Amino acid sequence: MSKEYLKSERLNNLSYAIRGPIFDKAQQLMAQGQKIINLNIGNPAPFGFDVPDEIMQDMILNLRNAQGYCHHLGIFPARKAVMHYTQQIGIKDVTIEDIFIGNGVSELIVMAMQALINPNDEILIPSPDYPLWTTAVGLSGGKPVHYVCDEEADWNPDLKDIESKITSKTKAIVLINPNNPTGAVYEKDILEGIVKIAERHQLIVFSDEIYDKILYDGIKHIPTASLSEDVFFMTFGGLSKNYRATGFRGGWVIASGAKHKAKSYLEGFNLLASMRLCANVPTQYAIQTALGGYQSINDLVASEGRLRKQRDLIHYRLTDIPGITCVKPKGALYVFPKIDLKKFDLESDEDFTLQLLTDHKILVVSGTGFNCMDNQHFRVVFLPDSDTLNLAMDGISEFLNEKRIVAEQETIIV
Repeated sequence: MSKEYLKSERLNNLSYAIRGPIFDKAQQLMAQGQKIINLNIGNPAPFGFDVPDEIMQDMILNLRNAQGYCHHLGIFPARKAVMHYTQQIGIKDVTIEDIFIGNGVSELIVMAMQALINPNDEILIPSPDYPLWTTAVGLSGGKPVHYVCDEEADWNPDLKDIESKITSKTKAIVLINPNNPTGAVYEKDILEGIVKIAERHQLIVFSDEIYDKILYDGIKHIPTASLSEDVFFMTFGGLSKNYRATGFRGGWVIASGAKHKAKSYLEGFNLLASMRLCANVPTQYAIQTALGGYQSINDLVASEGRLRKQRDLIHYRLTDIPGITCVKPKGALYVFPKIDLKKFDLESDEDFTLQLLTDHKILVVSGTGFNCMDNQHFRVVFLPDSDTLNLAMDGISEFLNEKRIVAEQETIIV
């Protein structure tokens, strides 16, 4: 009898819906020659958002210097640039040794969880969330505990719900700000409230701020770690979104605040950084140029900028469909609309996304894929150009009209 090789039991309850079964279905359809409108992944390059030339040139010029391993924390100029950036945004007392360069924020998130979590430790994570956080906690043997982000309050975290979910096993709280998938940019009093909770309960704050420059309508982003020196913070950033360099896999994490309480944890994180030898070196030569040069993202999010116009378009088109509501995003690259399932012949957000793909060849991601607490949301990426977004919205509108319950159709006509 032949032996079957089974995956680790740790993976049994883990998922990553952004590249899950519906994504696999889309790949099958494309392999059959079908044309799919992809609104599922925040990947700027396929939609004409190029890395700034200056960043590309500096990385190419330094390729010969990038042939060998570098220091496991990252090359000095990259870490120095990140350190200077912390001074600009108000995070105090950060030294070169407090900065870790990684192969994108994704790698650093997994390392951050592996360095901290013992079996059954609990980590507070927003709902909805970027699902890698939930998966990284589970992969590390911990228990993700989701707290409510309130749609009625522009998707800001619910402080009472956070506090109600803290137990003796809670080790940390995760923030994603600006938020993926909702596009929320958290208000200062909410951030201050979370920091006070963390201080009161002696929790680490992991703040994912990868979209910190993608802001609309004059909104200002407040780095969580700028609000206190009495809490230990790990702040994540990188090149992928602000600089449209997702394929470069260049990210960093900054340790700040009450570092004296985290000596053991940082030793563990340092060990994990050493074990992967180093982050990819060519990309690190782009970091200093990116952070110190002209910030081209500002043009894209300005009132006449492409991202701003596409955000406005997708929000208008979605909210123009009876039965769809949507909080207008203040940052990031996504909208997170809500379907009133009572008005449509649809069972859930997953049913919606699968049928929309099958019938109209439009790929979005269900809200449950982001650990949303209901089954009535979906995420749309607004990176494609306006013509493509209009074409997609025509398809979504047509699909929902096909699925609209008859009584609801008569109400609209009247």
